[in-house]
Amino acid sequence: MRGGIVRPIWVFKRSFMGSNVTRSHIGSLPVYTTPETKLSVAELNPARIIRKGNKTLKLSQVFSVQGPLGEIAMEVPDFVNLKHSPEAGKLTVSVQNETDKIQKSMWGTVRSHLNNHVVGVNEGHMAVLKFVGTGYRAQVEQEGRFVSVKVGASVMQGLPVPEGIKVKSPSPTSLTVEGCNKQQVLLFAANLRKFHPPEPYKGKGIYVNNEKIVLKDKKIK
Repeated sequence: MRGGIVRPIWVFKRSFMGSNVTRSHIGSLPVYTTPETKLSVAELNPARIIRKGNKTLKLSQVFSVQGPLGEIAMEVPDFVNLKHSPEAGKLTVSVQNETDKIQKSMWGTVRSHLNNHVVGVNEGHMAVLKFVGTGYRAQVEQEGRFVSVKVGASVMQGLPVPEGIKVKSPSPTSLTVEGCNKQQVLLFAANLRKFHPPEPYKGKGIYVNNEKIVLKDKKIK
């Protein structure tokens, strides 16, 4: 303030981007189906209530996807609508209120899961595990119901194979995990990886789907 005059202080925000933010529209994209794909919608009774912050999410529907390789069912909220056109080979997902925050976030999530399920029942999903290390190996036992791994421990370790999952061993140092449900396939592969995640000094461990790590320099005392 000089001479009794108050000078306003203006705050300027510098913008480094002149265009608007491009938002994802995954939910509005159609899911392409095959003539062998069958879809059905059933009521979930009783409905399940899930809390999301200070709001609730009501799961009252079950979407079932059936194909040559199997069938997958998923629970979806009550505000999700499904429209299937077998002639056009398209599946469209919509919500009741596109401006609602929860409905908008779940829109793309439901559509992505349905797309994975359609691909899974028609083509299947796969995860490839590679065992790197001296003496590291894996084998499928009990007619494909159990996977044993040898990854540096004094004894063999392993996991039972969940229902709906097929495991093969093309070589002693590799495994292939196949199934209709992408989440179950990757989850089982991740559980096997826990026996020996890749370590950053020698690179030994279990790698999943072309996984790569950056090796560190050895510690010199």
